[in-house]
Amino acid sequence: MQFRFTPEQEQFRAEVRSVINEGLPAGWEERAGDGEGGSDAGWEIARQFTFKLAERKWLAMAWPAAAGGLDADHMTQMIYNEEMAYHRAPGGGGMGVAWVGPAIMLYGTQEQKDRFLPRITSGEDVWCTLYSEPGAGSDLAALQTRAVADGDDFVINGQKIWTSGAHRSNWGWLAARTDPDAPKHRGISTFVVPMDAPGVSIRPLINMAGQHGFNEVFFDNVRIPKEHLVGTLNRGWYQVAVALDFERSGVQAYAGGRRTLEELTQFARDNRSLWEHNPTVRMALADRAVELATGTYISYRIPYMQAKGKIPNHEASMSKLFGSELSQRIAATGIKILGMYGNIAPGSAYAHMRGRLEQMYLTSVSSTIAAGTSEIQRGIIATRGLGLPRG
Repeated sequence: MQFRFTPEQEQFRAEVRSVINEGLPAGWEERAGDGEGGSDAGWEIARQFTFKLAERKWLAMAWPAAAGGLDADHMTQMIYNEEMAYHRAPGGGGMGVAWVGPAIMLYGTQEQKDRFLPRITSGEDVWCTLYSEPGAGSDLAALQTRAVADGDDFVINGQKIWTSGAHRSNWGWLAARTDPDAPKHRGISTFVVPMDAPGVSIRPLINMAGQHGFNEVFFDNVRIPKEHLVGTLNRGWYQVAVALDFERSGVQAYAGGRRTLEELTQFARDNRSLWEHNPTVRMALADRAVELATGTYISYRIPYMQAKGKIPNHEASMSKLFGSELSQRIAATGIKILGMYGNIAPGSAYAHMRGRLEQMYLTSVSSTIAAGTSEIQRGIIATRGLGLPRG
């Protein structure tokens, strides 16, 4: 089969590229910094670009028009995500668009929809996700952060970890235990929490690439009104599961990987000793290119299914699993080709490719853990995709 996008889709792709090229300041990549978190200058660039995207209603283009979207089809949304990732464009709706907003649309009250959805689509609110805990990562149902009803409020106590962007967020999407005596999947509820509420404290976690994206978040008798409960009390686990499905259906890993591989291939071509006299380099790059093409088509299948009214489940896990492991293989290939220069961090005059591969090699270690470990993804594929028994 020869897969092709429609002329209208290709026209939209060209429009996205034009907006990226014209909407970002000259030299923005050097100012923004790479990897998780980025620099303060990069954050400001991202915020300003986010507002430009919001003016076009592109942040949540697949949302219903009544919720501030464009009623765009799933393939159009995928093309947008692909181009943004390929060009490493900053900004976007982040977690608010990806799963907080959809969860509020599905489970929130009308008052919650009226309050939060417009500020997500406008880019005004920045959200973080308060799920993982020191003892509850892949087994999220083991979380122990408590939310106890007290009059007109809930009082929250506990700790969250690996919270991306908490230091730059004004709202948090929280999963907390509201019934400690219920089976662990049945005693969880979801809340919206202002990150400046009294009793919320944020501690940075610096990764091994020297980047600040992750945080620990502590709740010490944090009071939030009962109106901040989203959905049905003690049914939060099922709402979280739906929200996570939004997270796992992207094409970004393959688009970003393709850009890196193109740059790495050009670097090898520009060094004749690598390109002409070392066939293993060409073979390794060819292997990564074939894998990227395979993964891209796996990811394309997901919006195709959604357009047909089907719900991708193990298909999304396939895309996440293959993409996260491929990012590690691309990074390892790059480090091998660059040799000792691959160990030089950004900022050095001797760093090739702006030190991007050194950063990618370090940060890609976590790609098979974040958003669901490879072991979890394989379990989903085995049970829901292949019909294999549990245990």
